[in-house]
Amino acid sequence: MDKGIVIIGAGQGGLQTAISLRQEGYGAPITLIGAEPDLPYQRPPLSKAYLKDGDPGKIQLRPESYFVDSDVSLRLGQSVTRIDPAACTVSVGGEAIVYDHLVLATGTRNAVPPIRGVEKAIGLRTRADADRLRDELAQPRDVFVIGGGFIGLEFAAVAAAQGHHVTVAEAAPRVMARVVSPEMSKLFHSKHAELGVQLHLGQPVQELRDTAVVLADGSTIPTDLIVLAAGVVPNSELAAEAGLHVENGIVVDSNLRTSAPNVFALGDCARFPEPLTGEMLRLESVQAAMDHARLIAKVIVEGSAPDYGALPWFWSDQSDWKLQIAGIAKPEDASLMAGDMTALRFDAADRLICVETINAARTHMVARRVLAAQTRPSRADLSAHDFDLAALYKASA
Repeated sequence: MDKGIVIIGAGQGGLQTAISLRQEGYGAPITLIGAEPDLPYQRPPLSKAYLKDGDPGKIQLRPESYFVDSDVSLRLGQSVTRIDPAACTVSVGGEAIVYDHLVLATGTRNAVPPIRGVEKAIGLRTRADADRLRDELAQPRDVFVIGGGFIGLEFAAVAAAQGHHVTVAEAAPRVMARVVSPEMSKLFHSKHAELGVQLHLGQPVQELRDTAVVLADGSTIPTDLIVLAAGVVPNSELAAEAGLHVENGIVVDSNLRTSAPNVFALGDCARFPEPLTGEMLRLESVQAAMDHARLIAKVIVEGSAPDYGALPWFWSDQSDWKLQIAGIAKPEDASLMAGDMTALRFDAADRLICVETINAARTHMVARRVLAAQTRPSRADLSAHDFDLAALYKASA
């Protein structure tokens, strides 16, 4: 008798695994385990739309009836304490659940920097966090945000629009330095300054007090609400304790298989080979988690599948600007502007590897088509078409 599949993590990636398994015709039991008490929901809106309207119905991914109709056993508000790959079991509340295949969709948690008094800050990772912050913003606040990445800046834009005085401190010399070009950082710096956000760059936070924040240069900034958005770390401890290969995430192959038999990992917690270069990569991306889930379902049902090769893409909504990124680049990769709101990124061989746009959905979609091709265009190719991606794509089609 089939023991079925256990999925640890009831976020979008974990849920999509269950959905895709049923779509692929998998008929054995599926158990989806989540530490939070809520039905699976979308996380990206927590720092944007949900922070403003607080409507859980808009972020819920499936109603409870879906799990009954699809015969997916949903165990919410429960945490797995142990994985035993040899016995093919996971331990939950003293109970051992046996599996044929195990999928780890454990995600990430907030990184906690070595700041005195850091416990005074509120994170923004869960629906409960967003509910708490919305309550805090019900009255005028001096808001201090630690971190100038996507989450920190999305939250800052919402709080500033509500009339709060907002300060952001970023240890790096520019905002979103890990994920966007210097040109795009500069545009968003100016945008937040227009919103009234005070930005302190290259300034690590040294100490959090009850009514103030102390920066590394000794300056003290009064505040009565502190939000921690200083990056994340993968939830890979269970995997490590079970003897799986873990190195900045759970290491998997191009079919998302871990070092243990019949165990897969996906999403933010998984470190996988980048399709073009083979370099090991961990992506904090909802779309990557969904693509991973679909591939894992196919591998389980059919026994094999083509290597993972989906193009990474990301987005961030900050005020009335939508940043969309197709492809992935490193901070040191070359860049140039192609118009007022589009940045192109190039690798060491001068091939196009990433396109960043603001409020340009059509350009973003063309960029995804161009970058999905096996042969990436060079800077010279783009120059021959006046750096017009649509013209390049039309000529190559």
